[in-house]
Amino acid sequence: MRVSDAEREAVVERLRVASVEGRLTFEELSERTDAAYAARTRAELDRVTQDLPAMGAPSAGPAPSQSAQRFTAILGDCRERVSGRVDRKLEALSVLGDVVLDLRGAQVPGCEVAITATAVLGDVKIIVPDGVRVEMTGYAVLGDRRVKVRQPDHDGPAPVVRIRAQAVLGDIKILDDEHHGSRRKSAHTWWDRHEDRD
Repeated sequence: MRVSDAEREAVVERLRVASVEGRLTFEELSERTDAAYAARTRAELDRVTQDLPAMGAPSAGPAPSQSAQRFTAILGDCRERVSGRVDRKLEALSVLGDVVLDLRGAQVPGCEVAITATAVLGDVKIIVPDGVRVEMTGYAVLGDRRVKVRQPDHDGPAPVVRIRAQAVLGDIKILDDEHHGSRRKSAHTWWDRHEDRD
């Protein structure tokens, strides 16, 4: 049986709630949101939420908060895989060094991450899951601000990363899995990985 837009939207809201509760990472939320919007049949849509508790089940508490909010590299490197709940703005500062932030494992309650990135004679690289929307503002003086991400395959709401980028003789790059070097993921590969469990 084919599904309606309203049914897809209800599943996306259920995914958002699961993310708030810490049941899904930013990467899983993005993948499953793409899969929900791409679903044509009830079976495809049901697979997206089959490992989540039913609506109305007792909710879990929120995931633990991300303890570090500021990531700094001065004459050195800082590499961090964010895995806690991100409910405040993150800051990345690089002065004659490199900062790499990997947001794929983050818990994002509001489906949005805000980051202020500053690179002075250094580089800031932010890795996001495939299928998120990236909005970047700011400036570059003798430097570069670049976004290399695959846009979501649907017109519906998607998780968002908002970046205020300030680069002076440095670079700020936002990359997804495809451009970072990992294999590209899509709704179809998500379904393929989870079809074996049926």
